[in-house]
Amino acid sequence: MRSQLVAEKYREACMAELSAIKPGNVHIFADGHGMVVQDFIKSADASSQVIASPNLGVGERILSAIKATWDAVGCNTNLGIVLLAAPMIQAAYSKDGFSQNTLQDVLNHLTVDDAIQAYQAIAIAAPAGLGEVQAHDVHQTPSVTLLQAMQAAADRDLIAQQYANGYQDIFSVGVATYQFYLAKWERPAWAVTATYLAFLAEFEDSHIARKYGKEIAQAIQQEAKHHFQNFTSQENPKLYQATLLAWDADLKKRGINPGTSADLTVATILAFSLI
Repeated sequence: MRSQLVAEKYREACMAELSAIKPGNVHIFADGHGMVVQDFIKSADASSQVIASPNLGVGERILSAIKATWDAVGCNTNLGIVLLAAPMIQAAYSKDGFSQNTLQDVLNHLTVDDAIQAYQAIAIAAPAGLGEVQAHDVHQTPSVTLLQAMQAAADRDLIAQQYANGYQDIFSVGVATYQFYLAKWERPAWAVTATYLAFLAEFEDSHIARKYGKEIAQAIQQEAKHHFQNFTSQENPKLYQATLLAWDADLKKRGINPGTSADLTVATILAFSLI
C-alpha cells in the first residue's frame, strides 16, 4: 500500500473520531480537560506522514510520530492512538496486505529495539497516572521485546492488551460494532459514537483506572452500559444527542476522560479502512 494512502487513512481515522460525540472526551461539539479540538487536528496532521513512512520499524514509527506531535502541540494528545496504529500500519505494508493474520505476524516479530523506542516515546508524552511497576517499568531501558513488555502490562492496560491478544477487541468489539451501526444508521459519526460507547461499556477504561482507580472506572462502565443500550435502541440516533451531550458535560465536570476508549475507537476506524 502506498505511503500517502496509508497516511490519509490514519489521518481520516483520527478526524472521524473527533467528529463524533464521545462523552468525556474531546470532540468537535465540546473541548475538555484543558485541551481543544485544534490540538488533536494538528496532532493528526503532524504524525500522519511520519507514522506512515515506508521502511520503518514499529518502534521507529511510534517514536517519530510522538516527536512530531510534541513539536506541533507540546502535549500528549495521541500516545495511545500511535501505539495502536504503528503495528497496524506495519501490517498494511506486508506483501499480503492488512489483516488480523498479518498484524499478528508484525506483533510476533517485534524487537527489543522496538521496545526501547516505544519507551522513549512514552517518556516524551508522559501520560497521566503512570506509576512505577516492578516488571518492565517504562522509566527504565527495556531488555525485552515490545510484545513481551505489552504482555506484561496487558492485565492493567487495554492498549497493551491489544498487543497481547492480537487486537482481538478491535476486531470483535470495535469493527463489529462500527459495521453494524454504520449499516443501521448510514451515518459514520453516529457509528463512531456507538463504537466508543461499546468499548466504554465492555471494559474498564485504563486511563480512568490509572488516574482515579478501579472503582471509578467500574462506575463509569456502568453508566456507559446504560447509555449504550438507550442510544443504540434509537431508530434516529439524533434523538439521543442531548442526553449524550449532558453526560459529556457531567463527565468533564468530574474531570473524567475515557481516553483509552477513544484510542481504541480510532484504531477501529483505521482497521476498518485498511481491511
